[in-house]
Amino acid sequence: MIQLDFVNTLAVAGLVLFAGYAIQRRAPRLSRYNIPAPVIGGLLVAVAVSVLRATGHDLVRFDTTLQPPLMIAFFTTIGFGASLSLLRSGGPAVALFLGLSTVVAVAQNVAGVAVASALGVPPLLGVLAGSVALTGGPATALAFAPLFEQAGVAGAATLGVASAMVGIVTGGVIGGPIGTFLIERRRLRSKASPGAGSAPLALDPALAFEPPDPVPAPAAASEDPGARALLKGVVALVAAMAAGSWLSAWLNAWLAAWGMTLPAYIGAMLVAAAVRNLDDATGWIRLPLRLLDDLGNAALALFIAMALMTLKLWELQHLALPLFVIVLAQVVLITLVCFWPTFRMMGRDYDAAVMSSGFCGFMLGTTANAMANMGVLVEKYGPAPRAYLVVPMVGAFFIDFTNAIIITAFLNLLK
Repeated sequence: MIQLDFVNTLAVAGLVLFAGYAIQRRAPRLSRYNIPAPVIGGLLVAVAVSVLRATGHDLVRFDTTLQPPLMIAFFTTIGFGASLSLLRSGGPAVALFLGLSTVVAVAQNVAGVAVASALGVPPLLGVLAGSVALTGGPATALAFAPLFEQAGVAGAATLGVASAMVGIVTGGVIGGPIGTFLIERRRLRSKASPGAGSAPLALDPALAFEPPDPVPAPAAASEDPGARALLKGVVALVAAMAAGSWLSAWLNAWLAAWGMTLPAYIGAMLVAAAVRNLDDATGWIRLPLRLLDDLGNAALALFIAMALMTLKLWELQHLALPLFVIVLAQVVLITLVCFWPTFRMMGRDYDAAVMSSGFCGFMLGTTANAMANMGVLVEKYGPAPRAYLVVPMVGAFFIDFTNAIIITAFLNLLK
């Protein structure tokens, strides 16, 4: 058997990641359904390892020492994106959409627990296949998997990723038809001028919403060389992770008396959010936000590829049917929410219909699903600028904060 150390494992994860990109380019259907490249590559390795294991061959062992730091690095960059000025710039619509998304995330877990209990499986499986895997996506499922394992859900990582994959595909398939039905049935039309919100603002929505710096910088500061900006971004990221580890340790020690635990990334996310908002108010640091976002996306891609390479797919065999039933119930719930409360609360107009389509995308899959769903609609029916402002803000930034609180509450309540 070959035992790879953490450097070799990281190198393999990188190769697997780019293999996923190559497959994605050659299989348009995978891109159409927004299946992430690290998921494609990682799952192929997991399948290969499982097949070899089934035939009695255990050829390779990976060292996943770098997996937790990569995961924490990604969620730290989410913290850097959580700006109060950004939230205010979106107006009441962003706050309303975030509130609705948060309530529905709670409803996902309540529905999941109810179905799991009815099927005679652990209630926490319903939470794992609820807002953890669907609202949160593969990254959140993998991040919380160790806590669910400790709480008694065997194979939590595999089960969570399986739920997330079904959600991503389903959210991409039904989101467009939901918006189309609302638009056609109510004969809604765009009132915006052509070109306003007629296409996704950026491949990664997080890149499209950097508010202007509130404090003007000296001319010299705006001339930062690329190397210095990179160094500043890396130092800011690592410093927030280091301070966050101390904060997480303190919070978990304090919460242990009540039998509660927090995921490892919470401290770093909170520290990063505090630093971002301090920088917005003072301009002292002038964080390189685009670069931080790129670093976070790179960490996420490597984290998912590495995590999926080591999935134990054979752990699905006993819970595949209950998992399918729970996810099916979630799909029905989100579909109903899109048709009624989402559409009505967001204004019952054309933009509200487009937002309903986007809501389906990121509450079942990822923000990429949401943007793809909305892109299909605006290409056919016209611009939806309010939808393109509200949905990426909530899906890419703020829902991760509220969802982490919700998941932690359910986990501590039911374990």
